[in-house]
Amino acid sequence: MDYFKLTEVFRDLALQAGDAIMEIYLHGNIAIETKIDSSPVTNADKTADAIIYNGLKEAFPDLDVVTEEKSESHYSPNKNFILVDPLDGTKEFINRTGEFTVNIAYIQNNSPTHGVVYAPAVKRLFATDQNKKSYEIILPAGKTGKILNKPLQVSVPDPSALTVLASKSHINPETKKYIEKYSISNSKNAGSSLKFCLIAAGEADLYPRLGRTMEWDTAAGHAILLGAGGHVTNLSTNEPLYYGKPGFENPFFIAHSDKGIIKN
Repeated sequence: MDYFKLTEVFRDLALQAGDAIMEIYLHGNIAIETKIDSSPVTNADKTADAIIYNGLKEAFPDLDVVTEEKSESHYSPNKNFILVDPLDGTKEFINRTGEFTVNIAYIQNNSPTHGVVYAPAVKRLFATDQNKKSYEIILPAGKTGKILNKPLQVSVPDPSALTVLASKSHINPETKKYIEKYSISNSKNAGSSLKFCLIAAGEADLYPRLGRTMEWDTAAGHAILLGAGGHVTNLSTNEPLYYGKPGFENPFFIAHSDKGIIKN
């Protein structure tokens, strides 16, 4: 695998998909449908999905591409595959909070090794490089200018004064009860896979999720967090979250900056 090409293609497609999403967000009509699982899907999801899927298949014709919006792709992939959520945080998109992302990840032997998370409304772009190190890519304000890569590194947490992240749209009593185990000095709400990236950037310490998620929701953010020195742990087994499971549904997990802070 040419990992330099992989990271370049992921970044370029995320930016293209982000532009298409923002065109609908700012200037178009948001058309909403309901999927079989009762979750919403919009014309922006479908437009971004077409851009990313077609671009990936052109660049990497021999790799399986599993994407949320193509049910026909939801079969057991090979050990190495690409996992896509073209618009993570559809509810945030519909509610116009700005906290939605484009997620693209490369899965190698059940682990997300490379990824990109782009939040086009807040203009934050997170990515791994060919060496699996994570950066926030600072884009120039105009058409010209230098792109800056800011290395990401998780913070060293203070167990007596942690910053916790919770889902803006999916907080539930189980998650609230779990958070009570910790000494929290600051609590933030955030949408989509931005939560993983905020931990990777040292802006928070942990994000517990005791609710339903799918692999395409977490893989890209997981890759970003790994590349910054963080972890995503299955709360039942204390093992790293892995990918390529039948059905692609995740167990409950906690994303965190340091293994020493986890409480069962």
